[in-house]
Amino acid sequence: MTTFVWGAATDTGVVRKGNEDSFLAINGLYAVADGMGGHQAGEVASRAALDAFRDVYESAARPSIAALVTAVENANRAVVEQARGNENLAGMGTTLVGMAAIPTRNGYSLGVVNVGDSRLYLFSNGDLSQITEDHSLVAAMERQGQITAEEAALHPQRNILTRALGIDTSVLVDSWEITPIMGDRFLLCSDGLFNELADTQIASVLRRIADPSEACRELIRMANQAGGRDNITCVIIDIVDDSSKEQTTAARVQSATIHSDATVQTARQPVETRRLGTLREVFTWRVVLFLSTVAFIFIFAFGVVWWTGTQTWFVGVDGENLAIYRGKPNGVLWFDPQLSEVTDVKLSDVPESAFADVQAGVEEGSEQSARRYIDNLVAQKTRETATTTTTTSSTTTSTTTTIAAVP
Repeated sequence: MTTFVWGAATDTGVVRKGNEDSFLAINGLYAVADGMGGHQAGEVASRAALDAFRDVYESAARPSIAALVTAVENANRAVVEQARGNENLAGMGTTLVGMAAIPTRNGYSLGVVNVGDSRLYLFSNGDLSQITEDHSLVAAMERQGQITAEEAALHPQRNILTRALGIDTSVLVDSWEITPIMGDRFLLCSDGLFNELADTQIASVLRRIADPSEACRELIRMANQAGGRDNITCVIIDIVDDSSKEQTTAARVQSATIHSDATVQTARQPVETRRLGTLREVFTWRVVLFLSTVAFIFIFAFGVVWWTGTQTWFVGVDGENLAIYRGKPNGVLWFDPQLSEVTDVKLSDVPESAFADVQAGVEEGSEQSARRYIDNLVAQKTRETATTTTTTSSTTTSTTTTIAAVP
């Protein structure tokens, strides 16, 4: 049985004082909204949009692409109406990119909707591809050939949107339907991520880190390190097999989550001095319950750390050979990675494109998966060598074009 394993994280970034991003994560319904408007209006817009988006889609008689589009249109009206009712919110708006499972005769497909420049990426078979199109002035100029991708990345007007929720009572919604494949990994994110990191950097994290929550946190850390000039939000969804997926912690939450940065307040209260009572007075059932809860949390946390540090696997390098290790690449607290097997495969026997990943440590779900990964690297290197040899020795070239029929 296929299912979703997901993780999500959001961060204010280094420069901004508040977080106007929000995300929605339910098992089978995911979205990211990047608000704008200032004076917390952006945060209000992104939250209002995701509230309406979720409510309308969940109340639909049957999940479908049409229902997703309707949910976005209602989210747009919700933002417009809320802005009309409060002059402090005038001019607010938000992007919205969403993905949802849609039942079909043969299982399910994935519906995708998008307004604005928040993105959905697909990471499949080691390749990262952008599914959505940015609705921004610079993206339109790039599509028309007026500027290059390199110029677009540095253009001073790259944050000007051509489409967003909350601007008008009607909105044009882009939509797609995707057939998921076991092992696919999807990334929903705001522009605070891809404006700081290149696609190759994003792909490297998605390739190296198996746990979606850990991958989200690493992407945010790297974006902040690169400048962190905007709010950063990531939602990663893995298509997995129920019978073989690993048990994770943060990625198993089944309730809805709509989130932007929260302010934690600590209240100081006067300390009351009182006499210690007898053991019976001190160890009431509330105290026992509290201590039991603390002990349970401690044991649970230790168990998670132990499992992560000793029951996971990764492919790394030992000298000049590829090796299989038990644990995490950099260790977890006091659990250092343990060498399990040094293979006969030399680092020179793998494709150059995999050097950096292997040296950093490529996480796998089991020891058998690690061996298969090494075998795949060797096979890929063999194919590349054979292709190079054939090309070098051949005096003619031929091109074969395959056109897939559209059903």
